[in-house]
Amino acid sequence: MDLLFLHPNFPGQFRRIAQALAQESGVRVWGMGDESWIGTGQGLPGVEVIRYGAVAAAPEETHPWVRGFEQSVRRGVAVIERLAELKRGGFEPDAIVTHPGWGDAYFVRDYFPGADVIGLFEYCYHPRGADVGFDPEFPTRVDDIFRLHVTNSAQLLALESCHRGVCPTPWQKSLYPAAYQSKLQVLHEGIDTARVAPMQDARFTLPDGRTVHKGDEVLTFASRCLEPYRGFHQFMRSLPRILRERPQAQVLVLGDNAAHYGPKPPGGGGWKEFYQAQLRGQVDWHRVHFLGTLPYDDYLSVLQVSSAHVYLTYPFILSWSMLEAMSAGCLLLASDTAPVRDVVQDGENGLLFDFFDTARLATLAIHALSEPGAHAAMRERARQTIVERYDFQQVALPQYRALIGLT
Repeated sequence: MDLLFLHPNFPGQFRRIAQALAQESGVRVWGMGDESWIGTGQGLPGVEVIRYGAVAAAPEETHPWVRGFEQSVRRGVAVIERLAELKRGGFEPDAIVTHPGWGDAYFVRDYFPGADVIGLFEYCYHPRGADVGFDPEFPTRVDDIFRLHVTNSAQLLALESCHRGVCPTPWQKSLYPAAYQSKLQVLHEGIDTARVAPMQDARFTLPDGRTVHKGDEVLTFASRCLEPYRGFHQFMRSLPRILRERPQAQVLVLGDNAAHYGPKPPGGGGWKEFYQAQLRGQVDWHRVHFLGTLPYDDYLSVLQVSSAHVYLTYPFILSWSMLEAMSAGCLLLASDTAPVRDVVQDGENGLLFDFFDTARLATLAIHALSEPGAHAAMRERARQTIVERYDFQQVALPQYRALIGLT
């Protein structure tokens, strides 16, 4: 079987599955992405990487609501132009697995009519009932609601361009129109639970040279970016009381100081500086360590030393970091929002609290730091949840193999 993975930032979410399938006998795997995103790296053993040219932005005169859609069409064309070169040499994939949200797969179904096109669909926007309008601190404008209709046009074209699709969680699948539900199935990319596991002698060296160990009072927070969509503002507002009542606690914060999903802070800069200014004089910043984006092994060490791990999110795409924290045996303190509820049952494998209730978050964190052994069974159940439902080798890989037609 000849298998092509399409993702502008290849391998993206397909790292594990592409690498695993490339090791199978009789399977040849290609990965394709935007040369300006993946550069000269992103290589995986056994996977041949194809790059297409950087896609130009839509011109300024294009209506702002459709600039993203126009660029996605341009990207779809760039993909076909690059694949045409390969097709002239005999390239005909049997299956194409794609993240179509950027437009990569708009035209491959027509260009390779014999290929099975499978899309990863993460999120379909709704003007109400999901992320938009969720946080009253960032009110929705009427224009935002209108813009979403145009934004979803890219998703709808992607759905039409694929034979079948997968969604990481049941709630994320439920957001897609009823007419497409029959072609979607719930399938997460999977977690390497052998690697992401508890470690009794875990330690992590802080930027100031001190070392924290498993068993120390360590509160952790991780997000791709430190921004309100992932509850960074609520987490920061819980810190004054936590640090006041737990004078030995250290707080480890992972994430890029940028806004990826939501608005940028007023006045420029990042949300970190914005909320630090709001909390000036209330927090001992010598005990709050902003670690940025770490190498993966260091990131795992942070999870393994954690006494309690905080995860907040708007009703939006579920982060891998939450599942990895559970796999590492963290005590999870998480917002009671979708799709967290698809995974976490309050009091069983984690503790849920209202997204806006910073007092409750602080109370849970203080108790977790002061009674480190009180939630041992809950930590074990959290890991067991990930092993049973999200393990890559035992759960995700067999399902992906069946989806692609390898079993």
